[in-house]
Amino acid sequence: MGAVLALRAAEVPDRGEAQEALREMAHKYLDDLIDGLENPSADAAGDSWLARVSHALQKQRLSLLSLVLQAKIQETFGDLLAQQEAPCPKCLRLRPRQRRDAKVVSTLQGKFTLERPYFYCRPCHCGFHPLDRALGLSEDEHQYDVQEEVIRLGADLPYQRSTGHFERLTGVSVSAHLVHEKLGEVGEHATLEEVIPTAAEMKRRIAGAVRDARWRPVVVVAVDGAHAPVRPEGGREDKRGAGLFREVKGCRVYLVGKDGRIVDLASWHQIQDAQGVERALVEIRDRLPLERVRVALVADGAEWIWEMFGRVFPDGTPVLDYYHCAEHVFAAARAQFGESVAALQWAESSLALLSYGLVHSVALVCRDLDPADPAAAQELTKLAAYLENHQPRIHYRKNRRRGIPNGSGAIESANKFLCHARLKISGAWWLEENSNAMLRIRCAIHNGTFDTVFRNYVASKARF
Repeated sequence: MGAVLALRAAEVPDRGEAQEALREMAHKYLDDLIDGLENPSADAAGDSWLARVSHALQKQRLSLLSLVLQAKIQETFGDLLAQQEAPCPKCLRLRPRQRRDAKVVSTLQGKFTLERPYFYCRPCHCGFHPLDRALGLSEDEHQYDVQEEVIRLGADLPYQRSTGHFERLTGVSVSAHLVHEKLGEVGEHATLEEVIPTAAEMKRRIAGAVRDARWRPVVVVAVDGAHAPVRPEGGREDKRGAGLFREVKGCRVYLVGKDGRIVDLASWHQIQDAQGVERALVEIRDRLPLERVRVALVADGAEWIWEMFGRVFPDGTPVLDYYHCAEHVFAAARAQFGESVAALQWAESSLALLSYGLVHSVALVCRDLDPADPAAAQELTKLAAYLENHQPRIHYRKNRRRGIPNGSGAIESANKFLCHARLKISGAWWLEENSNAMLRIRCAIHNGTFDTVFRNYVASKARF
């Protein structure tokens, strides 16, 4: 009750006296808190004195900080707390105050009740609280600082677990429903243009990763698919059709830094068609300083990916994923020679020739071999056609000399930490729009653009 009265003190003509009263209240609270630390209870914090004191402070921290926050609001916006008339945000005519509305405000610094003047313009049918706009209040009880952090946690952990961790760490209690709702709202608001880092940021990352000024750094563009469990519309208790796995098509653009580690530039994963991936690659391409880098294109044997690469990066160096190629070679070897040393020797010698770019030689051997049986004949013919089709993309030894990676491990790991780690947790089934919202948030966090995404979301919520 004292906190509410403190923020109503702006009605008093001498605001300095009201501020002083609030400061005295905060000082008294702090004195009582310090006195209470002389014999802190053990609770669950352990037996050490430091743990007990830290635990006691953690329990009382929000009460003190909320008083400090109220004092700052009183000091900075006392005129708005005492406002008697205000201009309508639509017609700009002055309107008298109608009443004072109480609002519970929950922040990372605690919870308090704020009573602020309410105005109404009858001609415009517009009701408004000027203090709300000045403070940047959310219409929800939990304010944007709370929303931002619970979204970050909810993007990484199941909703129920994220709320438990959040309350233990901050002392602020939120519901799993809030996390689900706000993550969906922000994820739905996030756009490709916001999630992808700016051209200036990409230039900065590339400049910081250059190892040798004599060589332009290699920017690797990789595309691959993952799978996400998707369910039909309907409540969780409603009878509905079985869920299914939908393909998440994703791209990851990165380079290798000075210490040999991957330096990420941009990632974009969605349940989408090939056109959606291409739009993302075009957006990324237009932000890359192409004149300062060499572009390598890495993928498996999917023809739609290579056709897309040809349209978006016609001058890039194509690389067929070595491990995808090796799988085809070993499959043919086992079909021809069985599980034997001869199969291993044939596969390894074939891969050695391929690493030198001798693709046609290996394809010719496949066609000249006397098949062990019809299944072996089919595998050998398939391998020969596969190698001939991808011949321009198989130069593994040359790639290594030029600092170009031969494998798609980076995009495979992106599938795991951007998609699988959150969408494929035990028992999870997602509506498609919810899974895509989650993926946009996770990509934004990974790309380092979540601050921009959330800031734009907050701006979109402003009423006037």
